[in-house]
Amino acid sequence: MVVGPGPPEGGGSESHIDAHELASALEPALLEAGRGTLSEIRWFRTDWQMSGAATAHAKFTPEPGGPARDAVVKVPVGYKEHRFLTGLSESEAPTPRVALHGYELGGYDFAWVVMERLPGLPLSGHRHKEVFEHLARAAAGFYLRAQERWALEPAPPPPDWESLLEKGREAIRANPQMPHAQRWAGAVKEVQRHLPGLRLAWERRAINTWCHGDLHPGNCMERTDGAAWGSPPGFVLLDFAEVHCGHWVEDAVYLERLYWGRPQAIEGVKPVSLIARARRDAGLDCSDDYASLANLRRVLMAATTPAFLHREGHPAYLEAALGVLERLVPSVCQ
Repeated sequence: MVVGPGPPEGGGSESHIDAHELASALEPALLEAGRGTLSEIRWFRTDWQMSGAATAHAKFTPEPGGPARDAVVKVPVGYKEHRFLTGLSESEAPTPRVALHGYELGGYDFAWVVMERLPGLPLSGHRHKEVFEHLARAAAGFYLRAQERWALEPAPPPPDWESLLEKGREAIRANPQMPHAQRWAGAVKEVQRHLPGLRLAWERRAINTWCHGDLHPGNCMERTDGAAWGSPPGFVLLDFAEVHCGHWVEDAVYLERLYWGRPQAIEGVKPVSLIARARRDAGLDCSDDYASLANLRRVLMAATTPAFLHREGHPAYLEAALGVLERLVPSVCQ
């Protein structure tokens, strides 16, 4: 059920309001918007939630005197995430079911949702091969249902690879104590030398899916019993703030890259192969040379690592990224 006016003109914008400061103040407006269906709202914080939204557990009772369902309230929600949460909720996508949503609350122009509460914790607490298989299948289901609902759009502008590589070289020069600084400098310089061709090859990739954009086990939970919400059991994806059109290897290499510095946590799982198989099982196309495209993406991502030393400067990660770069540059930069 939609509560409030329609989406803002031009697609809206992401909110930058400190949501947790607003949450308590907005609760009366939220209860009013729910028209008697919401109760027992309890705001909470999570360690894995990276967006600016406030979240709460609540009870949702669609019929007066009827059984209450366990729900989650999320406010504010960016327009993009609102679009995918509400749109996919109406399909068989592996996403939470949405009960209430709107585009305005308490005089503030931002979206909000009340959706199915999933029991337990995200899969990030249980890293083993089956977890990544569940995640890959959920991703393939998301790709399938998203493309059924919406036509593909142009991909967002690519990163400024030139600036990132130069920033990385400056960081290497400014941090001579960085492990393997000379090897890093040489590897990044080699990528710079071949960047025009690499950039062109990447920009020519097929735009063949709606990428999740933040695919990892922390954004996947198991629905053990969705009977109250009319949903089948299975694994459900969360957090659609980074959804964009692109090639599915972007999600796969993103997931892989999270574990470059701690391969023991992924137990030899190969995300690109795993997601490719899940896509084929879902009837989605994997006929292009996605392995070469994945290597190209790995080189671009690894080469820009020094530009982000403030958040990617762990020695184990740096060494792993350098290993990826030195292994692949000879074949990718031909």
